[in-house]
Amino acid sequence: QVQLVESGGGLVQAGGSLRLSCAAAGRFFNIKTMSWHRQAPGKQRELVAGITSGGITNYADSVKGRFTISRDNAKNTMYLQMNSLKPEDTAVYYCNAFVGRDPVSTYNYWGQGIQVTVSS
Repeated sequence: QVQLVESGGGLVQAGGSLRLSCAAAGRFFNIKTMSWHRQAPGKQRELVAGITSGGITNYADSVKGRFTISRDNAKNTMYLQMNSLKPEDTAVYYCNAFVGRDPVSTYNYWGQGIQVTVSS
């Protein structure tokens, strides 16, 4: 079984920074594309940023220039550095990963979610 464990959330003032981490645990062959998503109260879950196993990244327009996604393949961990945070960044942030359980089987996993609250 594969688990994605998020950490690093919390409460921060507008303009501040937070760094989220997502560590993959369990038995697997490899980790492919990883991404961060978020869901604010009353809104649909949305993609924040994604990163391939080779390091190619993409970002939602709303976070470009403020958030940076990265990964450490040796540690099976993905990060989201969030700077210049705004109250509208308040949401539950979820880690997502496509994980190869073996050389031919790929499954999609979600983390449990972590709260990020930005006060004005």
